[in-house]
Amino acid sequence: MPLIKVITGFFRLIRLPNLIFIALTQFLLQSCIYEPLYRPFVTIDDTRRFGFLLVASILIAAAGYIINDYFDIDIDQINKPSRLVIGKLISKRGSIFLHFAFNVAGLVFTYLAIRSIQQIYLVFLNLGVVVLLWFYSVRYKKTLLVGNIIISFLVAWVIIIFFLSKMDPIQLLRGADKSQSIFYQLTILYAGFAFLATFIRELIKDVEDQEGDRRHGCKTLPIMWGAALTRTFIASWVVILAVLVIFVMVYLLQLKMRIAFVYSFLLVLIPIFSILKNLTKASTSEDFGKLSAQMKWLLLAGIISMIFFYSR
Repeated sequence: MPLIKVITGFFRLIRLPNLIFIALTQFLLQSCIYEPLYRPFVTIDDTRRFGFLLVASILIAAAGYIINDYFDIDIDQINKPSRLVIGKLISKRGSIFLHFAFNVAGLVFTYLAIRSIQQIYLVFLNLGVVVLLWFYSVRYKKTLLVGNIIISFLVAWVIIIFFLSKMDPIQLLRGADKSQSIFYQLTILYAGFAFLATFIRELIKDVEDQEGDRRHGCKTLPIMWGAALTRTFIASWVVILAVLVIFVMVYLLQLKMRIAFVYSFLLVLIPIFSILKNLTKASTSEDFGKLSAQMKWLLLAGIISMIFFYSR
């Protein structure tokens, strides 16, 4: 088998674009939000620890994608046979080894990222993520809404773990200075946006993949409720996301961040309304596949908006 084909398959297995998105998210958090807020206190050591945390996040996410595909072989043979990797380009035993090695390495890098032994809880929190990803792949992804919520939380976790790595629990309880308050508010804003956007995308993907899911006993929303009711449910969450974005845009105007306001209007709010419009007309698996791609670009646009806080 050509080496280039195996490498390409490996990158597809670990969802390389998604890992790049994780790296971009944490890089923007560090360079555009944290460093401007805490510039006098950012040391070389802090940057080094951030690098370790970023690597840990990528490795644990990659391990999650591997184990997910491992348990999804039968479903993927129906939903996307041409993109099958495990059992075709990489053996099942090899995929389990990669899953184990990536998780161990991810936890080691999490340990290297902590500032003191008081932050050892970060290692246990990421261990909890590893366990959650396993149970998601084995059981919860087939359960009504539970799998969608877990994946949405794990995407938001990329932002939350960054915040926790910078703040000790005692600092959070004290909640003293202005910088910490802004950091906390922006963390909630972006984690909430990531959660909602991912939740909507996961629901859309369930409609797209319902044929293979139905054959393997999955209890996803479109299978249990039907496509019409699921479409209405998705639309309601898209409207909620739009309302929240509008509130943020009003806040941007109050801060006189006009360029950020225009960016949010053109690249976040208008695409949300476009998705809502296309959702009402979607009927085929291909239609929902396009909507899923639109949601991915929307999430990316939202995360990139961090650059507007760099000079604040």
